[in-house]
Amino acid sequence: MRNLNCKTWAVILLTAFFNVSQAQVLKGFVFGEGSPIPEVSILIASEKITETNLNGVFILPKNVQLPIEIRLEHPDFFIATFLMEVPNQKFKLQPLSNCENLEEVILSSTYQKESNIILPTRIISEEKFNTYSPIDLVSAVNETPGVFIQSGAINTNRITIRGVGSRTLYGTNKIRAYFNGIPITDGAGETTIDLFNPENLQTLEIVKGPKATQYGTNLGGTLLLNSKELASGESKFHNNFTIGSFGLIKNSISLATSSEKFSINMNYDHLQTEGFRQNSKYNRKGLLISSKYRFNGKNELGLLLNYIDYFAQIPSSIGITAFNEDPAQAAFTWAQAQGFENNKKTLAGLRFTHRFSEKFSNTSTVFYSYLDHYEPRPFNILDEFTNGYGGRTVFAKDFLFLGNSGNLSFGGEFYKDEYNWKTIENLYENNNGNGSLEGDLLSDNKEIRKNLNVFGTVSLSFSKKLKGEFGLNFNKTNYNFVDQFNIGATNKNASRSFDPILAPNVNLLYQFNNKVNAYANVSRGFNYPSIEETLTPAGVINPELGPEIGYNYEIGSQLFLQKRKIEIQANAYFLDIENLLVAERVGDDQFIGRNAGRTEHKGVEMSIKYREKIGKNILFSPYMNFEFTDHNFVDFVDNENDFSGNNLTGVPDKKLNGGIQLKFKNLLLNTNFLHIGKIPLNDANDLYSEKYTVLNAKASFNCTISENIFFELNTGVSNFLDTKYAASVLINATGFGNSDPRYYYPGLPINWFGGFKISYLL
Repeated sequence: MRNLNCKTWAVILLTAFFNVSQAQVLKGFVFGEGSPIPEVSILIASEKITETNLNGVFILPKNVQLPIEIRLEHPDFFIATFLMEVPNQKFKLQPLSNCENLEEVILSSTYQKESNIILPTRIISEEKFNTYSPIDLVSAVNETPGVFIQSGAINTNRITIRGVGSRTLYGTNKIRAYFNGIPITDGAGETTIDLFNPENLQTLEIVKGPKATQYGTNLGGTLLLNSKELASGESKFHNNFTIGSFGLIKNSISLATSSEKFSINMNYDHLQTEGFRQNSKYNRKGLLISSKYRFNGKNELGLLLNYIDYFAQIPSSIGITAFNEDPAQAAFTWAQAQGFENNKKTLAGLRFTHRFSEKFSNTSTVFYSYLDHYEPRPFNILDEFTNGYGGRTVFAKDFLFLGNSGNLSFGGEFYKDEYNWKTIENLYENNNGNGSLEGDLLSDNKEIRKNLNVFGTVSLSFSKKLKGEFGLNFNKTNYNFVDQFNIGATNKNASRSFDPILAPNVNLLYQFNNKVNAYANVSRGFNYPSIEETLTPAGVINPELGPEIGYNYEIGSQLFLQKRKIEIQANAYFLDIENLLVAERVGDDQFIGRNAGRTEHKGVEMSIKYREKIGKNILFSPYMNFEFTDHNFVDFVDNENDFSGNNLTGVPDKKLNGGIQLKFKNLLLNTNFLHIGKIPLNDANDLYSEKYTVLNAKASFNCTISENIFFELNTGVSNFLDTKYAASVLINATGFGNSDPRYYYPGLPINWFGGFKISYLL
């Protein structure tokens, strides 16, 4: 009766859109990280019944009755048990980390979407994104030890990895990010991942520190975002609709099909919210198209097109008095100017893979990006557009070394962007309360930024237990600044060519047995200053300013217990950075850079996961992540102030999070918490933010309407204890006149969301 009620209710709701399909054979699909998995054994009652073919498809005997519990086994993936309820059901297996299979051959026969390093990395899956609100990418990422996203608003985020990037005042730099293998970090090193819809992501891989040689060696690390792909032989329509507090409306529609030769995935997404603060409306529309065509067994062509158009008001940060009295208010001048940003961004890429043989392949990509950005601010109006383009190629060769598997990958990446920007006087004070109004032109500039990376990595198995990985990255970066406003002696045209940097990387992994391993890393990384940071207060290039360079030392271990029901990963790191880049405010919107000293980043990270099946219908999965840090200025003198020995500004001393996932038949409950320790707000360490804990919960119920239609209802509450906290802070803030320094971006109070999902297998 319960299933009948669910079926009847959902069919009535959606009868205008769908018809119930005819019965099909009992077929299923098994995939991992977007690709089908062949030779997966399908067991029923401990007896092997069949296995998947090259397309990851299996067919059960006709006498099998659904629903039925099946067990999936493959030597390269975690063993998993599922309840198969309908034909054409899709099953995803989680791969064993590279460190668990020393005989693994790492092929680039599919284009490079994973880091492929031998050490454990953090992979955030589609399932993890689904435990939060569909607009909350930040919380899913913040479960990763060593990674912290401070989020002042949907469009205002700063990512720090092991303290690197904490001194960036606005936005994110000092990491590199890729979407389906295409760079989304611009020529100035800035990365914006909030533009991407979490519902489009299959995985987000995080490499902490400069360990991913082929993706650059930024000191913070690398983010690899990968879009969803269907298993071969599947076609699907999917819709996810969500409403929530503060006028939240989100609707995501996707249509995808996949065959042995051709696949395409199209997604349209619309998100809008009034925001809980004054002057914080947000409206975003996005279109994603990804496709690939396999000519034959040796050649494959892929296409990516991502377009985003969004409008976001900016409430900005506020002082302690405003934060305590009414955190919903906007900063006074930003409210008066009705500040906002309007963005149109396009990312396009064309990818070609050729397999010279089973052991030698190449993947090459050409890409183009365009950003049109308009932002009225109280002090001026910024009007800019950026054209970026480049290419990337990776060769991979497998070979034998001492009778064991080895792999060599090498290639290069070139990126160039042309950044055109001008500032305009903002006459909002003379606009009768109607917000910003353009006045005279204040500046008109063009920046040409070129970046070249050449890289190579070799992975060697010295024995059945010991494996090594050795990489080298060569980087050359040039800036060219063109002043299109001033003429004659006041013209500030300039260029800067940085010296080449070599960044070596060594990874070692020892596998004691299939339950325990230990690993170590020594690597060198760097971060270049942006063009703005290289300019002096007079607006000319500072030839003395150089990149900050650091060495990363890391040891760790991974342990599996109780037949892999328990997974423990722990590591300790030491990151030593010299020539620290410091941004010094010299005006409302002007910051200059200086190499001001040295920092040491020390920390311990741990993750514990447990997965237990209780009876036939209950799955119990608690987890916990810990991070304890000791980041300090070793040598930091700022003008006449000596801050040596102080804690690194903008980084919490601890971060803890955990949760419980409980599944009973078709009902799924997720609860989780995040605790952030106190954060130094200034270099003098005489002011700290308050520590806080936020609790969230989400419940979902799914049912099968027919063999082709799947339905889910979900609802959730974020910050259900209504904690008052600063979700982001602005370090070393300065008060103007008698106003408080504006350190704080208030976090969302208690808020709810709910919606439904519908999937139709075509």
